[in-house]
Amino acid sequence: MSQGEAAGHGTAKPQDRGWAWMVLLAAVLLQGLTLGFPCCIGVFFTDLQHEFQASNSQTSWFPSIMVAVLHGGGPLCSILVKQFGCRFVVMLGGLLSGLGMVSSSFCKSISQLYLTAGLITGLGSCFSFQAGVTVLGYYFVRWRTLANAVASTGVSLGFTLWPLLSQYLLDEMGWRNTFLIFGGILLNCCVCGAIMRPIQLASESLPQSAKPEEEPGSRAEEAQLSNGASPHHPMLQQHTRRTKCFQVLQKYLAFDIFCQNKGYQIYTIGVTWMMMGFALPHVYLVPYAIHNGVEERKAALLISVIGFINIFIRPLTGLLSGHRVFTGRRIYLFSLAVLLCGLSNFICVISAEFSVLILYCVILSIAMSGVGALTFQVLMDVVEMDRFSNALGLFTILESITLLIGPPLTGLLVDITSDFHYVFYNSSFFLISAALFMGLSFCALEKKNKLREASKARLDNPSRYQYRETSTEPKAENQSPPAVEYITSV
Repeated sequence: MSQGEAAGHGTAKPQDRGWAWMVLLAAVLLQGLTLGFPCCIGVFFTDLQHEFQASNSQTSWFPSIMVAVLHGGGPLCSILVKQFGCRFVVMLGGLLSGLGMVSSSFCKSISQLYLTAGLITGLGSCFSFQAGVTVLGYYFVRWRTLANAVASTGVSLGFTLWPLLSQYLLDEMGWRNTFLIFGGILLNCCVCGAIMRPIQLASESLPQSAKPEEEPGSRAEEAQLSNGASPHHPMLQQHTRRTKCFQVLQKYLAFDIFCQNKGYQIYTIGVTWMMMGFALPHVYLVPYAIHNGVEERKAALLISVIGFINIFIRPLTGLLSGHRVFTGRRIYLFSLAVLLCGLSNFICVISAEFSVLILYCVILSIAMSGVGALTFQVLMDVVEMDRFSNALGLFTILESITLLIGPPLTGLLVDITSDFHYVFYNSSFFLISAALFMGLSFCALEKKNKLREASKARLDNPSRYQYRETSTEPKAENQSPPAVEYITSV
């Protein structure tokens, strides 16, 4: 059953009320099970090194592949969502995640973990998470910003509970039995998917998404036929295949949005660069603490501290960013949060004492709450909702590349130098530079478009007062974000 067919069996427009809140609860649990899960891998880092006699770089490939596939499987997830709907994809992801972790408990080498826990579990988590984010965008309109922030608290719950559970099970049963239990826990994604019943989509969004699929190919074929070419002619068949390939790329990878929408282009490049350093503390914080004499239980507690604080800060961030004052300016809040993440890493360089690391975790968790609560909301701000699934696919597959190579490259540097400080130096460099790039680029883009609008207004109407009056009143009535104009290409 396709998404459109499935939508017809859903309830009519239950946005922001009723069953939407059950869907939000399922999204909270879903993000805790998927996005929150990779944070606990650092707890097993030392045991896996000893078990398989692997280096820091070799061991870090395992969580890197998992996180990269989790983000990079977006285009495939978009295709499945279009064909089968969000509910089916979430439940399929739960099955794959559980299967991957159960298989991991029987692995005999670190390379086998790359396939089972890295690829299979990562792909399953991708399906469950991204389909859950997509359906949340349809269930909430007025409260979308708050819903995204509340849903992201699931990541905070995952950050809090997964490391504590991991350390307890690791001490009691060993890593193999722990992975087996994790497989059963991740199957609960199927329960969350069952709650996300299809919703009736806006009818006006369907023709808009259908037109780009049909018109280019049909027009090209009609032009060839009008020139007397046979539909079975090799040149025509090759041209048709090339056209269909381009249509698939445009539909599921949103290259057209990337080329035309400057705001989406800047944001995607900035986040992709940011991810080179964003995941480094999550992977290496526990090994860094253990390396400097912190007990294993206390080291695992550090990740839980980050998650616990996030539980309370993320909803507040969502409420703050949802205020009308920040409408169209959320990208600047996001850049500020990324900048704070980068600056906080210097605390770990100063000292590795447990009390100092706790302070680091507190500051990092506050900054992370802003990044986590705003990442997808900013993306929804810069892209129309009917193309969000496609834009999300390209967005995540690009950032997955840097998520994949970031930790192993840093691990190789640590292996060569035997100095964990390079983890935090690298993280700070990528985060700070990305924050400055996004903030300054959007500021310059906004000024450029305001000048263009002002010059166009002077040509259309010589009265500056009349221009201001007619350009601001409709926006106040419709309550549309003032940044929509500068993030969309002209």
